[in-house]
Amino acid sequence: MNAATDRYMRLYRRRKLKDQMMTALLRLCVVLALIPLVSILSYVTWRGIGAVNLDFLMKTPAPVGASGGGMANSIVGSGIVVGLAALMGIPVGVLAGIYLAEYGRNNLFGKVVRFLADVLQGIPSIVVGIVAFTLVVLPMQTFSAFAGAVALSMMLVPFVARTAEEAILTVSDDIREAAMALGQPRWRVILSVILHAARGALVTGAMLGIARLAGETAPLLFTALNNRFWHQGLLAPISTLTVQVYTYAIAPFDDWNAQAWAGAFVLLTLILLTNVVARTLARSKYGERS
Repeated sequence: MNAATDRYMRLYRRRKLKDQMMTALLRLCVVLALIPLVSILSYVTWRGIGAVNLDFLMKTPAPVGASGGGMANSIVGSGIVVGLAALMGIPVGVLAGIYLAEYGRNNLFGKVVRFLADVLQGIPSIVVGIVAFTLVVLPMQTFSAFAGAVALSMMLVPFVARTAEEAILTVSDDIREAAMALGQPRWRVILSVILHAARGALVTGAMLGIARLAGETAPLLFTALNNRFWHQGLLAPISTLTVQVYTYAIAPFDDWNAQAWAGAFVLLTLILLTNVVARTLARSKYGERS
């Protein structure tokens, strides 16, 4: 009896030690993963928050060589371009996701679309910018906010499509069958039941896609270009926050460099807020966890 008890206790202690070691290893991995994020957040905040003031948020850039000015036009421009891209990309992406989840699960066309969406998500953004430059900027013979939105929407569609597909697939087939048993046509079941059940994940995916677009620079260099003044319409060049940060970061003026850090801080804050809002909506308003 004692021998069996001792053997059991040794086995228990060995298993407990292994469990503690694995737990410590996982915690170490989490800390290592957080170090780059915390470093970026803290350094950008330290370098940028001191240059953020009312002038920075309310004024346009100062002339070359002059101090002061701000990035108000760039902040507004980013909102316009990203918002227009969302208006173009989210509906197309959601509809594509509906097809993949409801009609294209096993057929060849659905597999091809799914494969292409995955490939498009991995294409470098600068390639998307070159394609948009060729298809939109050259025929229109001008850089424009519209061209920038087209480039960003090309990046948003595959992301939203795959996110929407995964969100719709999480809805139980029992819900589909129950709705169909009531005599509802399939399109009505999808619009009224399936999308309603998956709305939390759909909203989260869309907002995360928007947050991703807000940080893109390369496509906008080839399409929207830049503008030191307030935007003059969708068919004219427009200033965006990422491009302005890039322009100021490589400039030989200390004041511009400081404003580049301020712009990076504002951009980072907006992206973080978008992520927080997305998860808050998914959990509190819709009662789902993303």
